[in-house]
Amino acid sequence: MIRAIGLAKDYGEKHVLRGLDFELERGGFLVVTGANGSGKTTLLRLCAGLAIPTGGSLEVEPERGAIGFLGHEPLVYRELTALENLDLYGRLYRVPERRERIGMLLERFGLWESRRERAAKLSRGQLQRLALCRSLLHKPELLILDEPFSGLDPIAIDRVAGLLNEVACMHEANTIIVVTHDIGAALEVADTIWLMGRDRDKAGNVIPGARIQESYNLIERGLAWRDGVAATPEFVVTLREIRARFPSL
Repeated sequence: MIRAIGLAKDYGEKHVLRGLDFELERGGFLVVTGANGSGKTTLLRLCAGLAIPTGGSLEVEPERGAIGFLGHEPLVYRELTALENLDLYGRLYRVPERRERIGMLLERFGLWESRRERAAKLSRGQLQRLALCRSLLHKPELLILDEPFSGLDPIAIDRVAGLLNEVACMHEANTIIVVTHDIGAALEVADTIWLMGRDRDKAGNVIPGARIQESYNLIERGLAWRDGVAATPEFVVTLREIRARFPSL
C-alpha cells in the first residue's frame, strides 16, 4: 500500500523528515503521534500526494481519487449548509446513491438535526464531524486524518473512534492513517502506533529531521480490535510507556 525508502522532506534549510524507511500494508490502522514539530503532518501530506519528497522514495498504491484526506482544519464551505457541503462533494466525486450515503453519514455523526444549518453556525466539533463525513463520502481505500479528535467532547470522540473502527473492518483493503496527540484514543482504534521524534548525537544535541523513534504493535500486545480495551491493564501500561517517551523526543 505505502512504501518509503530513505524518505526525506526539507523546506528550504529546514529539515523536517529524514531517512524514513517503512512499509504499510493494506488493511492497517496506523496512528502517528509525537511531540509538536516532529513531522507528523508533513508525513501525512506526503502520503496523500499533497507534498513532494526532497529525498528518498515513496510509493503510494491507491490513486488520488481513492484517498480520503482530512487536514488539521475542517475545510468546508461556511456559506453552505452541512447537507449542501456533502452534496457538492458527492457530485464532484460522482458518488453512487449519494443521497443515501450522505444521510447515513449525517446520522452516524450526529449531524442529521443540523443538516440544514449553514456551516458558519456550526460548532468546532460539528465542523470537525462534517469534515469527517466529507472525507468518507466516496468510500476511500486509504483514509488519512490529521487530528480527527480535535475539538470533540468525549462522547463525540467515542462516536468517531467507533465509526473509524467500522470503516477499517468494512473491507480488508481499507487502510487508515491518523495523526493525533490523544494517545488514549489512539490505543482504542489503532493496530500500530508510530512515535515520531528526532535523534540526538553523543553530546545530546538534536539532529535535524524527524524519524520514527518507536513502533508499537498493538496486535502483539493484545490491544487491537478489542472491546473495552481502555479498562485493561495492558492499555494502562502501554499508555504510560508512550507518554514516558515524550520528554526525550
